[in-house]
Amino acid sequence: MKTIEIVLVDDHRIFREGVRHLLEQQEEMKVIGEAEDGRTAVNLVRQLQPRVVIMDVTMPDLNGIEATRRIRMENPGIKVIALSMHAHRRLAREMLDAGASGYLLKECAFEELVQAIRLAFEKDQIYLSPKISAVMVDDYLRVIREGEKPDSPALTSREREIVQLIAEGKTNAKIAEILDLSARTVEKHRLNIMSRLKMQNAAELIKYAIREGLTQG
Repeated sequence: MKTIEIVLVDDHRIFREGVRHLLEQQEEMKVIGEAEDGRTAVNLVRQLQPRVVIMDVTMPDLNGIEATRRIRMENPGIKVIALSMHAHRRLAREMLDAGASGYLLKECAFEELVQAIRLAFEKDQIYLSPKISAVMVDDYLRVIREGEKPDSPALTSREREIVQLIAEGKTNAKIAEILDLSARTVEKHRLNIMSRLKMQNAAELIKYAIREGLTQG
């Protein structure tokens, strides 16, 4: 039996400890690392090369969507399963678009998480919590019925990353340091974002970030 090596990513330590305890009761599962934000997770996964990553969606510094996208770009063989408190269709769709192999709600039974891990690792299958499946089906039917296109992100991956950092109160200089950019480039991004979203001030940008699940309210 192959060991399923797992990295847990969530900004709540007590939640990580609880999930670790439950997972390690499974004979074939072993938690080899933990991270409290997406940026740390990307670096940790690069170092440890786990089989599966359990990823929260809304976290400080770098959210789970962008972290998942980076992890999957660097190593498509690593499976990422979202474990979130948010049942929003946009978040679920964007996690799947980023390469996630599942989207579960934190209210789910532990057996669901185990099933999702095994399906992703053993059969390369996607698992969605029933509530998420219903939301996704409703979205699809709405598109078919009304002839609408699903909502698509108005911003690039880099712009969304900058919006999150702005919403978390970081200055242009700090954002430039985190992203290895010049402060002038960050300011240019900020102005482009405000123009594209037709926003006048940082307060509106923060509301957008919360609504889009880029940061926590």
